[in-house]
This record gives sequence, structure tokens and C-alpha cells, in this order.
Amino acid sequence: MGRSDAAGSDPRGDLGSDPRAAVRRNRELQRRFYGEPLGDRLRRLLRALDVSQAALATALGTSSPMLSQLMSGRRVKIGTPAVLGRLVLLEQAVARDASTDPVRVERLLADVRAAEPRAPTSAPGSYDLLRTVAGPDELARAADTLDRGFPSLAGLLRRAAGGEVPDTGR
Repeated sequence: MGRSDAAGSDPRGDLGSDPRAAVRRNRELQRRFYGEPLGDRLRRLLRALDVSQAALATALGTSSPMLSQLMSGRRVKIGTPAVLGRLVLLEQAVARDASTDPVRVERLLADVRAAEPRAPTSAPGSYDLLRTVAGPDELARAADTLDRGFPSLAGLLRRAAGGEVPDTGR
């Protein structure tokens, strides 16, 4: 197996000769990619819903061994975007309603399992946020300033200056 790069292109991480160091590294990469180690996020859901790892894995659309590897830090990345999307959906649902009623939890898990989340191409309202700090002329001037070194950002500012609505990919 080849050595993974610093961004963790090998989603399993390289456990190498010092597995504990590799797990620490993998958890740090998870913190960079997902805001905190996946084990923390997943354990929070397991406690809040009072379900098994197998039930959570099924709802997310992954296998129990994969979930275990993500939780323990033996694997760095969630390999399927839909699994990450379902994780976020479940976290949001639990934040809204922390019920542990078994019937409600089972219905929630079934709804999440059936979901087919897609990553939006742009966050709804993202241009509106830019427009709260600068008017169209200022956004256009900022785009001109950024054009040479950061053309993608310049394009975003120009779209915001022009009053466009972000494409949500739906």
C-alpha cells in the first residue's frame, strides 16, 4: 500500500508500524475534514438515539465494520458523500427533536436511510451574506482586485454584485 499524502488521500489512513500514532493522525485529519473526530460525532448520535452501531450504520448506508473503523480512527474519510449527507441530516434531526421514543427513533432512522442527500453547488443565501457587508459596486471592485490571483473568488464576488441567486444543485 502506498503512502498517503498529508491531506489523507488514502481514506483508510496508513496504520504503518505505529498504529497508535496513525490513529492520532487520522483523528486529527478527521478534525480537519469534519470539524471534529467522527467518533465523537457518531457516539453523540448513538447516545442521543439509544441505538446500536449496526442500526446507525444501516441508517447511514454504510457497513458496521466501516462505521467502527471511522469511529476508532482506523479510517480517515467517509467514502460516500451520501453517507456524510445522511450523517448531517441525522444530526440536524436530533438537534431539533431529541426524543428517544423507540417508534419515533425507528421512523427517523428509516427516513434518513431513505434520503438521497446531494451536496449543493452553493449554499443558499451565500450571496446574500456577501451583500450584507458590501454593495454591488464594492463587490465588483473587490472582484477586480482579486481577479489575477484568485479568479474563482473574483467570479463569486461578481455574481454576488450582479444580484444572482445561487444554484443549489436541485
